[in-house]
Parts: sequence; C-alpha cells; structure tokens
Amino acid sequence: MKYRFLIYISYSYAFPIGEPLEQEILRRGYEVNWFADEEETKAKFSGEKQVLKNIKEAIDYQPHVVLSITNSIADFLPGLKVQVFHGFETSKRNFKKGHFRIRGFFDLYCTHGPSTTEIFMELKKEHKYFEVRETGWPKLDPLFPVRDEPRERPCILIASTFTKKLSLAHNDELIEEISRLSKLGKWEFKVVLHPKLEEGRVKKFTEIQNKNLTYYETTNLIPLFRKADVLLADSTSVITEFLLQEKPVVTFRNSKPGPQLINITKVEDVEAALAEGLDPQIQLLEKIRNFNQEVHPYQDGLSSKRLIDASLEFLHANKNGLKPKPLNLIRKFQERKKLKYFTLKSYRKAPTF
Repeated sequence: MKYRFLIYISYSYAFPIGEPLEQEILRRGYEVNWFADEEETKAKFSGEKQVLKNIKEAIDYQPHVVLSITNSIADFLPGLKVQVFHGFETSKRNFKKGHFRIRGFFDLYCTHGPSTTEIFMELKKEHKYFEVRETGWPKLDPLFPVRDEPRERPCILIASTFTKKLSLAHNDELIEEISRLSKLGKWEFKVVLHPKLEEGRVKKFTEIQNKNLTYYETTNLIPLFRKADVLLADSTSVITEFLLQEKPVVTFRNSKPGPQLINITKVEDVEAALAEGLDPQIQLLEKIRNFNQEVHPYQDGLSSKRLIDASLEFLHANKNGLKPKPLNLIRKFQERKKLKYFTLKSYRKAPTF
C-alpha cells in the first residue's frame, strides 16, 4: 500500500524536524506533502518540497497519517493524527500549559525518551483516547553519530528562547558582556536566536558582530552544534539537543536548573562559567550522560524510522478500547477561524485501515 503522509507545521523551526521524516517516507516509496497553518511560514518552503497551499488541498489529499510538529491541528482532516513535538520538555511553563498539555487533537504521541514517556503513559490512562509510543525525536537523526568539526580555538555557541522573561536576548547587560568577551579574541562566538524573537532583539546581536562573533539566521543547528565546545543559553529546549553530544552547557537563570548544567544568575559569572565548561570535570560529564539516557537514549539516528513504524502499526491496530476524543468545541472553533474554513466535520476516533 502506498501510504499518504502529511507533515503539518506552523513555524519554520519545524523544517529540521520534518525533513528527516520526509526522507524516511520517500525512502520507503510512500507519498508525503507539507502543510503550514501560518501564512508567514508558507513563504519559507523551499522549491524541493511538495506543499499543499491551503486547508482544502490538505483535505482533498486524504492523508492516511498526519505528522504534527505543532501544538494543535485541524481536527477535520482525515488520517491518524500523530504528535511529533516541536521541542524538548523544558519546564519553561507550568505543567498544565507546557509539553504535557493534552489538547484533545491527537491519536498518537511519539515521545523522546523515558522521562516523557512515563508521564504520557499516565496521561493515556487518564484520558483513554490516545496511544503512546517512545520513538526518539526525528530532528536529532542527523546529529548521530556525533562528530566535531575542526576549529582553531574554543568556540561558544549562544542560543535563546523567545519567551521574554526567560530569554537572555532580552538582557542588555548580558549582551554587553558577550560583546566584551568576544573582543578579547580568546574564544570564538556563534549566535543563533529563536525564529520568533522580535527584530529589535536580533539587532542587538547583529550590531555587536566582529571577527570573533557571528550571528546566524538559521533553523539548522546541527552544523553549529558540531563546531561548538560549549553552549551558552537560557531555558531554550536547544539545551537538551546540545547536551546529547555530551558537551557542557552554561545556562543563564535557567527556569529549572539541574546537575547536568552549569547554571549562573549573575552576568559577572559568565566568563568563569564558560571557562569551566571548556574544561569540564568528569563528574559533570557523567551527570550529562545520565541526563541524556533519560531524555533521549537513542543515538542510532533512526528515530524517524521508529516514528513511521509506530504510526503505521497504530494505523492498522485494533482501537476498540479507545474512547472518542473530546468535543473540544472552543479549540475546534479556534482552528476553523485560524484556517478560515468552517465545517461541522470532525474526526473524533482514530482511523483504522
């Protein structure tokens, strides 16, 4: 059977998550199209992707499986609705509003590792209308096997979240310190910021560029990961991605600091913390390895394969024991309003082929 897959996204940061899935789907000889529910994202598709221009085209495509890299989805689309996730759980928000928020749209949750699988399995018992499979995260497939790019001097990668109260990009004092350190010339700095960060904050970093500090406008972070020795960040989910290389991370006022991080709260401590990260103690590296085993133990680059296998297996599975998804009328209306497509059609039960 030639299955039809739809990769459903909102923002451009979903591209490096969906692309390994796209490659795996095409490798198997199946069909795949993309759909973005945000107008600003539609203009960012490359000419190489098969893209559906509007929600009517997505409905007419009649996907067997919809792979969602966003928090919500058009419930009136046919097909098995699979939550892929657009980032790691970082506890930036409270439990009910964060990674584990159940919005009533999905039939299958594909988790990253034991730390999230355990919680979603408990939520499955509570809600009884979806299934959970631990697959690993497709975005990380190109990261493995881990390898470093050659460099002449230590390299610091800087990354931030867009959440204002947590973002280091909103701290002018810290930006001044980064500028000062870059001018010393002993370290190289590379900066990448969240795509949703406002232009004024991005400008703060482009203005301090010099021969030792470069700003990159990209969502493909893996090449930057490979060139960096240490990450300087805040509470962004990029932290977990970087840690999987078993490299240290210095965090500035992290919302949930753990033993795997070098967390600081004062700008004057940045230089010493980065120096510590460049010469890490064995105990820190061991804590990073333990953390990685809990959040994403897969280092084979095959998470996309596991996710597609899990989706097709569940597509054909007997689902008689599952309840219908909730009516969810307010959220469904919000989706229709966003897409400018109003219909009474709604798929409340996961399809079986």
